[in-house]
Amino acid sequence: MKISENWLRERVPLQADRATLAERFDMIGHEVESIEPLGAQLDGVVVARIVTCAKHPEADRLQVCEVDAGGQTLQIVCGAPNARPGLKAPLAKVGAQVGTLSIKAAKLRGVESFGMLCSAKELGLDADASGLLELPDDAPVGTPLADYLGLPDAVFDLGLTPNRADCLSLEGLARDVAAAFDVPFAPLAIEAVPAQSDRRIEIRLDAPADCPRYCGRYITGLDAAAQTPPWMRERLRRSGLRPISLLVDVTNYVMLELGQPLHAFDADTLHGPIGVRRARAGETLRLLDEREVALDGQFLAITDADRPIALAGLMGGWDTRIGAATRNVFLEAAHFAPSALAGRARRLSMHTDAAHRFERGVDPELPRRALERAARLIVEAGGGEVGPILEAVSAAHLPARAPVRLRRARIERVLGIRVPDAEVERILAALGMTVRADAEGWSATPPSARFDIAIEEDLIEEVARIHGYERIPDRAPSGELVGPSLREDRVGLAALREQLAARGYLEAITFAFVEGAQLAAWNLAEDSIALSNPLSAELSVMRTSLLPGLVAALAANRSRQQVRVRLFETGRAYFAGAEGPREVARIAGVACGGAVAEQWGEAARALDFFDVKGDVESLFALSGSEREFSFEPATQPWLHPGQSAAILRDGRTLGHVGALHPNLARTLDLGGDVYAFELDVDALAVRAVPSAQPLSRFPSVRRDLSFELPEEVPYAEVEKAIRAAVGETLTDIVLFDRYAGANLGSGVKSLAMGLILQDRYRTLTDPDADRCVALAVAALESGCKARLRG
Repeated sequence: MKISENWLRERVPLQADRATLAERFDMIGHEVESIEPLGAQLDGVVVARIVTCAKHPEADRLQVCEVDAGGQTLQIVCGAPNARPGLKAPLAKVGAQVGTLSIKAAKLRGVESFGMLCSAKELGLDADASGLLELPDDAPVGTPLADYLGLPDAVFDLGLTPNRADCLSLEGLARDVAAAFDVPFAPLAIEAVPAQSDRRIEIRLDAPADCPRYCGRYITGLDAAAQTPPWMRERLRRSGLRPISLLVDVTNYVMLELGQPLHAFDADTLHGPIGVRRARAGETLRLLDEREVALDGQFLAITDADRPIALAGLMGGWDTRIGAATRNVFLEAAHFAPSALAGRARRLSMHTDAAHRFERGVDPELPRRALERAARLIVEAGGGEVGPILEAVSAAHLPARAPVRLRRARIERVLGIRVPDAEVERILAALGMTVRADAEGWSATPPSARFDIAIEEDLIEEVARIHGYERIPDRAPSGELVGPSLREDRVGLAALREQLAARGYLEAITFAFVEGAQLAAWNLAEDSIALSNPLSAELSVMRTSLLPGLVAALAANRSRQQVRVRLFETGRAYFAGAEGPREVARIAGVACGGAVAEQWGEAARALDFFDVKGDVESLFALSGSEREFSFEPATQPWLHPGQSAAILRDGRTLGHVGALHPNLARTLDLGGDVYAFELDVDALAVRAVPSAQPLSRFPSVRRDLSFELPEEVPYAEVEKAIRAAVGETLTDIVLFDRYAGANLGSGVKSLAMGLILQDRYRTLTDPDADRCVALAVAALESGCKARLRG
């Protein structure tokens, strides 16, 4: 929201300087994103009129102009394409300072020039550098430009929070500033324009819940080509809007001033009655931007004789547009429910000032005031006869502001300070609330524009920000501090994060919202939750996995010459369900590049599946129950079928690890192999409660075995079979060799392992060890199709 400092000071009698005003804006919750001073150095710049223009004898693009500067005529060489006789424009005289340029008498291609005709950009007033700044025909020649344009000034660019729709207007901001500085504020006095004609049209509300109030007014016989007053054009320009024409400028100006969007129809194109209803499937409408859009029941339409002529709160239609030839207009001002418009503009890939306001909530009492204000401004500049205000209203559907209780004890409890009763009452009254005191505090009824005040804490927030956050002392809380509850049967999330950080991963934070097409590319769109009012099309679906966001972050790093990337994230994935949405805590990681960082002590080697598998297994070790985890071939569509695995704990799948599928890597333009893993935190974090066990005082025995077995039998099955057969006497298995070659035959591998045997109560004998080996061999031969090698 951009606002002119001078315009604001006209409404609020402030003695504070600009820096103090900016600081106070920040403290009351309206962040000042930038301050743009305007016209601070315009000494020597005056309003001038070009009398004659002649072609420069030595340059095709230059003109030699005779310019009336008020009491003297100066010769100026000018290259602006819009320089012409009769044009009034700013003239910087000799000695003036325009930006970093000092104006001096000079010769341009042999012709003397005594000053410079200026564009808006050269004067620092606008970004337009296409030609001279054109001033109105009635601008007094010789008048200092700063006096004529109301300069110097400054434009405050404020970052408003979405709940403060009332501050998307000068009136709302002025009320807040007046309350913060404790100076008087009065709403803009709008004098009613008496009706001079009785032209009417029927108004029908067929969707009263979506549009409980619709007002309109005819203005006939006006001159739509009349010039917008200079003061209004300047205020629009300083608010970030480009002046266009009288009718458009007035509707924009009233929207900025009061906060009520308006729309003007060419009345001669209307046949009535005017209606407000939900659009019907199959209807189309050509908008003012000349797009033809297909409508459905999600859109609210303004109709004329039951044909759509505008999208309510979004944009007008092409067929009823106004132009320079318009003589009769029908002005519209309505209240639309925020829920009826939320997200509709985004569906059409548009953003309008009207939609921005209506989506957040516009004062339902504003339409009549806005029509009175707009009618007077139009008639004063363009003439015409004004008709009566026509209104259709469904009182039952208008939003009502209910009284909110505020207890003085609750203020002290939340803020930690006691705010005097008189100050509380002053603040609430200054913000437009109706306040009634009682024994415990107050009952405050918010004004109709404040959609954000509904509970006691909302009022406490208002008291805090206007009283001043800086007046709330910094005090440490007193009393006993309760430490965090550390469960022995769970691995803390911090421990999992620290483990991955120790393995060389950097923690990332990505959006919980992703693009629907992104999930579809990963084949992860099933059970996804689409947002009804997304921030943008790229953030329209809740993520069902952390990996799409992490891989996008990895790709961004690779595109910036980072070859070796390790990222991990902890967060939640979201799924639709029969009983409502559900959240699943996840931990995920992605990696690419070399297995180790570039160094002299170890040869370079590309990252492979087993490196990332080792990182995942390090997380298992934190649970103290590594044997409960196992791997089996995975079938996920986003994983490489030959370099991936499902991760199981006690037979339940808790995640996956592996290389991304080559097709997916190409689709995402990753430019190389990328490995990823994702695990459910709840299943991963279960830990056996530690219990002390005595160490055996007896020596261990080792027996080495070598087996041939089919290639498709995973080692996990081998280890599981041996442990089940041998029992507690087997304390460990060491796999020290794996071999596959032509001499073994196709589809056969050889595994060599050491069995570590130990008893807690006695020394094992050779027969004991031989019995354990026999049990292991029998189990492998029967369960894994293995054969003991000689």
